[in-house]
Amino acid sequence: MRKVFWIIILLVLVYFARPLWEDKASEYVDLSFLDAVDQRIDQVANGPTVTDALDQAKQFTVQVGGQLQSFVSKSSAEMPAVVEKPELAQTESLFAVHNVTLGMTKEEAQAKVGLPLRLMENEYGSDWHSYHQNYQNYVLLSYDQNGKVNGMFTNQDLISSTKDITMKSNKTQVRSALGVPLKSLQKGNVQYILDTREEYDVFKIDSIYVTVFYDIHEEDTVTAIQVIDGGMEEQRPKIYAEPSKELKEGFEFLLFELTNSARIQRELPLLKWDEAARTTTRKHSADMAKNRYFSHTNQAGKSPFDRMSDDGITFFVAGENLAYGQYSSIFAHEGLMNSMGHRKNIVKPDFGYLGVGAAFNSDHQPYFTANFFNK
Repeated sequence: MRKVFWIIILLVLVYFARPLWEDKASEYVDLSFLDAVDQRIDQVANGPTVTDALDQAKQFTVQVGGQLQSFVSKSSAEMPAVVEKPELAQTESLFAVHNVTLGMTKEEAQAKVGLPLRLMENEYGSDWHSYHQNYQNYVLLSYDQNGKVNGMFTNQDLISSTKDITMKSNKTQVRSALGVPLKSLQKGNVQYILDTREEYDVFKIDSIYVTVFYDIHEEDTVTAIQVIDGGMEEQRPKIYAEPSKELKEGFEFLLFELTNSARIQRELPLLKWDEAARTTTRKHSADMAKNRYFSHTNQAGKSPFDRMSDDGITFFVAGENLAYGQYSSIFAHEGLMNSMGHRKNIVKPDFGYLGVGAAFNSDHQPYFTANFFNK
């Protein structure tokens, strides 16, 4: 990588020295290949961030001998084999996810979705059981003490409903079918106002709580759905869960999984978990939570790239996403996808690794830091 850097520097110097030699050299050499160099250098010089400049350098090409030569090869990550979507049956329940419904036994559910690949503690004090095939047909299920489904989530086209809601439905159609969304949730003696920012709706239908998330960049179409049994929701004492080591780890791995679930739907290479990056991100989340600030630059003036380098992480392209105050990783991820700058990191093809670190402030509000990079 260092050799590549010095080659690029040399090309830049040659470019700016062109007035001294170009006219004379053009009498003997065809200099048309420099047009490609002009274009790339202009893109790098006018890029908005150091990360974008590094990204341009990674893809820097010039024409030599009639062939395009790349100074740095692209990521070698490969796409997994395509897995077919299950055939969705009609349901008599309000919602089914991957043909699973609330109240179904674990044995019945897992006959449809297979065995879980990971268990992650959630804000309800139970575990999300994660089911997927290389993040295709991605489903989260929760079970009560009797082994019956009491929570479901998906951000893929696995929804069936008596209300005819699908991933192609939009906000207007959802509200027409489900009614007026809740403005608040009562927890004990406290009423929590839902600051949805028009990015999601929460509905209470009979004894079921349904949260529908929308993609504001794609005409408010449905992007995910969470279905929670009333008993599970109403036993949650507060809007923010009590922090614990298990909850922190659950939030971290779930944000990682949701990122890959979003990428696979866009036919992008899956990211690999990086433990070193988790250490770096945990420290930044903990620092923000303790000192009550929210910024990519910490109070010592260090950028994400400084912090990664300090921890011995090598990279040629990197980015960072931050989230704060959401109730869970699901809400954090959906919010990040609705922020175009953060969305760009989530769906950037050139990233190959991701580490996520969470922390909680004294009000139990979570802070999330996600470092994306490739090396």
